[in-house]
Amino acid sequence: MQKFERIERLPPYTFAVVNELKVKARHAGEDIIDLGMGNPDLPTPKHIVDKLIEAARNPKNHRYSASRGIVKLRKAICDWYQKKFRAELDPESEAIVTMGAKEGLSHLVLSTIVRGDVVFVPTPTYPIHTYSVLIAGGDVRKIPFFNGIFNGSEFLDELQVACKQTWPKPKMLIISFPHNPTTACAELGFFEKIVAFAREHKLMVIHDLAYCDLCFDGYQAPSIIQVPGAKEVAVELTSMSKSYNMPGWRVGFAVGNKAMIHALTRLKSYLDYGMFQPIQIASIIALNSSQECVKETVRTYQERRDALIGGLERAGWIVEPPRATMFVWARIPEEWRSMGSLEFSKLLLTKGKVVVSPGIGFGEYGDDYVRFALVENKHRILQATRGIRNVLRQPPREGRR
Repeated sequence: MQKFERIERLPPYTFAVVNELKVKARHAGEDIIDLGMGNPDLPTPKHIVDKLIEAARNPKNHRYSASRGIVKLRKAICDWYQKKFRAELDPESEAIVTMGAKEGLSHLVLSTIVRGDVVFVPTPTYPIHTYSVLIAGGDVRKIPFFNGIFNGSEFLDELQVACKQTWPKPKMLIISFPHNPTTACAELGFFEKIVAFAREHKLMVIHDLAYCDLCFDGYQAPSIIQVPGAKEVAVELTSMSKSYNMPGWRVGFAVGNKAMIHALTRLKSYLDYGMFQPIQIASIIALNSSQECVKETVRTYQERRDALIGGLERAGWIVEPPRATMFVWARIPEEWRSMGSLEFSKLLLTKGKVVVSPGIGFGEYGDDYVRFALVENKHRILQATRGIRNVLRQPPREGRR
């Protein structure tokens, strides 16, 4: 069998193990509640769908579009940044439409990193933050940043130490707040220090802001683009998947540093002709019209979060409620922690009929945790916690990871 170097650099996908067990159980007729993948289950708001249908009926919209996105959509995202963050952006040179944040981030890394470049990536983190660097031929230096509670000062200290110990010097830092999987949140002061750090060490920064709207309990996620001078070093990715329940539509944006945006624009001009234009037109309506639909989505996720946290507490599993994202990052109860997150996830599936994501899939520092995605209704989530309670009532299995 012929081997391909770029593919050989990619490790096995840990989540596939749990997914295969889920598929087998469902084929056997079992009722499995899937809280694993962060795949939003809520419908796209009606006014957005209606605009898509209207635009799709116009044959003028059936032709190739622009790989960087139509100008009205780029202007809409810049206006959205102005309203939400009071950040000024030029739609011609500082914004580009991407096919979701994941595609945008991976192609941005590919367009700015060459073989041997060192990139700092926190661990644990969303897998594409690490794998995009490997695909581009770069070298990942993992920076531990989560020991139960996120501490921005400790993370910055880790970055400073890593800079002194790394050769060649790092080229890029990839971060994401609110964070997937840990749900850690950052304040604007943290981003100010990140920008200063990047300028000091001549680093590019990519910030993944996919969960900027899914915030609870009064917390409001800041943007790194708010920081004076951020556009000298940083590009930020946002997505319509979570805020507007448009995951399958694949609409995202990259904004910020002109040189990095230009590099991504040039690469994409060789790779695609942009997304279907009616999708872009409907996205303009989503950004420019009332944001009440976003607020309703946030309320739904908060209700689900509270149901899960309450149900786990009744099962004897105490977890801190997250202030943002559509996830709950839960440290495995002490009696079961020695199993490791993969074996514990398999136990919850086979005995509790609940799918969760093992923390090891997000990096070695995540192995004491599992991640719940709030992608089922409140009643199903409560059913899941009853299944988990039955598991936790049993003595843990022997054996260590």
